[in-house]
Amino acid sequence: MVLPLALAAAIVLAACGSSTSSVRPMASAAAGTPTANTLSPGAAATQGSNPTAIIGQTPNPTPTAKPSPTPTAKPNPTPTPKPNPTPTPTPKPNPTAPPVGSLPNFRHVYVIIFENKEYSSIVGSSSAPYINSLISKYGLSTNFTAETHPSEPNYIALTSGGTHGVTDDGDYNLGVNNLFDQVTASGRTWKSVQQGNPGNCFTGSSSSAVVDGVGKSGAYVRKHNPAISYTSISGNAAKCANITNLASFDPAAANFQFITPNMINDMHDGTVADGDNFLKAFLPEITSSPAFANSVVYVTFDEGTTNVSGGGHIATLAITPNMTPGFQATAAYTHYSMLRTIEQAWGLPYLGSAGSASWMQFPY
Repeated sequence: MVLPLALAAAIVLAACGSSTSSVRPMASAAAGTPTANTLSPGAAATQGSNPTAIIGQTPNPTPTAKPSPTPTAKPNPTPTPKPNPTPTPTPKPNPTAPPVGSLPNFRHVYVIIFENKEYSSIVGSSSAPYINSLISKYGLSTNFTAETHPSEPNYIALTSGGTHGVTDDGDYNLGVNNLFDQVTASGRTWKSVQQGNPGNCFTGSSSSAVVDGVGKSGAYVRKHNPAISYTSISGNAAKCANITNLASFDPAAANFQFITPNMINDMHDGTVADGDNFLKAFLPEITSSPAFANSVVYVTFDEGTTNVSGGGHIATLAITPNMTPGFQATAAYTHYSMLRTIEQAWGLPYLGSAGSASWMQFPY
């Protein structure tokens, strides 16, 4: 079997035109052991059950494995930074200037008191152009009320911290602590300036109408002069001499001055215009004086015409050299508040209801 196979191979090579045939002798193998045949390139061989390779036939190419495409990594999107919103500034209101935190030690305190007019009869009234000009220039308490009706209990409340049983306009002699004596005890001085007062410690209920200083002729009445109702004053000639008429007024004469126009000029029997004209003529005596420096003028009323809070809603002005123009104090105040303010400014003990009252906060 070996020889024919070699001859066949040689014939094939000769047919193919090969000039050189190379047949390597086959090594003998033991029986039963397959013999390996080495062929030159281009030879076909058949071995056992292996398929026959046909020379010259282009074999089917083994498909090249296509590499699996590497997925392109998707970049993580960079978040677009959100701009920090610019905060919208909170609009600031334009309130009037805030009040100071404490009261000055006033050099002088002046209280000018008018009669029987409700707040609405004064503030914005065409009959009171001068008072309304003061409201624009200085300070106004918009929520000030009187204690009661009629007049006299309010005067007593303002100067002693209570009404002490006074419920009408009678003649009273009260042995109670009062602001006038407090001022004296503190080393300060006081005057009760009463237009038309006859002098000489007059204790009568009223006097005839006279011309006394500025304004119209009018009568003096005791019920509007609280100092004479305190026995510590009416029974002491030296103290009683501090009750004077208007013509002798001197803005530098005393630290505390309580000023009451006559029955016409205080609007009790006169008109709002009468009171406005009086104040226009009188107030510059204070505000144009050197005594006005570091001082305060309170312009107020004894009572209104309604029963709001007991005695009506009344206008009250605070006038100082440094006042914020047009300032409005909206807190609830009473005559006790005015008493408290004066006592607090001067370091005096609080009398009666002044101890629980609020002091009048203005930018003094």
